[in-house]
Amino acid sequence: MILKKIWRFYYEGFRDMTPRGKKLWLIIFIKLFVMFAVLKYFFFPDILKTNFKNDQERIQHIEKELIITNAKN
Repeated sequence: MILKKIWRFYYEGFRDMTPRGKKLWLIIFIKLFVMFAVLKYFFFPDILKTNFKNDQERIQHIEKELIITNAKN
């Protein structure tokens, strides 16, 4: 029941939106896509995959780092 009310609230809000509002939401969605999909791909590479050959080596590295971090604190 509550989910239906929430759905109707947003559905009617977007349906009754002015063309300017729809364009602004389109710009927002495009910016979010660029931030999370494109920038993540170029600026945050998968370091573990590039530095280690298999899952076992990745696990050992993470365990070692966690132990060193905990020992410092």
